[in-house]
Amino acid sequence: MSKILFIDVDGTLTGSKSTTEAPASAVYAVQQARKNGHLAYLCTGRSKAEVYQPIWDIGFDGMIGGNGCYVEDHGNIVMHQHVSAEQCRHAVDWCHSRNMEFYLEANSGLYASEHFKDKMIQGLSHQFGDKAEAMCDKFFPDMIYGADLYREDVNKISYMLNSWQDQLDSRVEFPDLLPGFWGGKEGEAQFGDLGCKDITKGNAVNHLLAYLHRDIKDTIAFGDEAVDIPMFEICGTSVAMGSGQQAAKDAADYVTADTDDDGLYKAFVHLGLIEK
Repeated sequence: MSKILFIDVDGTLTGSKSTTEAPASAVYAVQQARKNGHLAYLCTGRSKAEVYQPIWDIGFDGMIGGNGCYVEDHGNIVMHQHVSAEQCRHAVDWCHSRNMEFYLEANSGLYASEHFKDKMIQGLSHQFGDKAEAMCDKFFPDMIYGADLYREDVNKISYMLNSWQDQLDSRVEFPDLLPGFWGGKEGEAQFGDLGCKDITKGNAVNHLLAYLHRDIKDTIAFGDEAVDIPMFEICGTSVAMGSGQQAAKDAADYVTADTDDDGLYKAFVHLGLIEK
């Protein structure tokens, strides 16, 4: 029986070298698995506009985006829940009031605050020096500046943390949304985010399986962070990357090699999805 593969993007499909392209071994693994009759879906915190063409070119049957607020199969929208216009306005005003730069993640595009790029370059300069601007453009190649930030099509809001207290305060400020974080472990993450409440990757997997009329036992989840645990908990098999967060590794059935050490490819071989 063919398997249904749910593959996180950042830290799972893509490694430390690029946010827009996957290692050659991962590309081969996904393409070969699909040739062998398995289905492969992206299952990511990114919205559709943030899944860049080199990733789509690998070949996928669809995606779960926004950490579970959007589900698509072969171009057909299965489910989509987004932040309301009022919630978006609240989040934008809150970020501005705390001098935090942010961007709004929608399927139509990524809409950045006024000084997001400047703040990103400043942060990246410690690591990349005079190449910081080029790295910012590489990490966020299609960011839209100058657009109206009060929107009604937003899946999720990501904001740059000035301190961990920002993320803690978001839990009190937004009881009607789901506060999260990414870009590092709890207490040290670079970004906070705000998404739809009661939305998880696991919930989205269930929506897709109902649409496909498939059984949960046929599913395999691949991820690297705590946000992936809900899909680990419901999928038939779960795989964490060796370079992932400890919480994800503790929750997984199997821990593969690091992402940059052909971890996805090695997991596919281990599970018999492809031959070595």
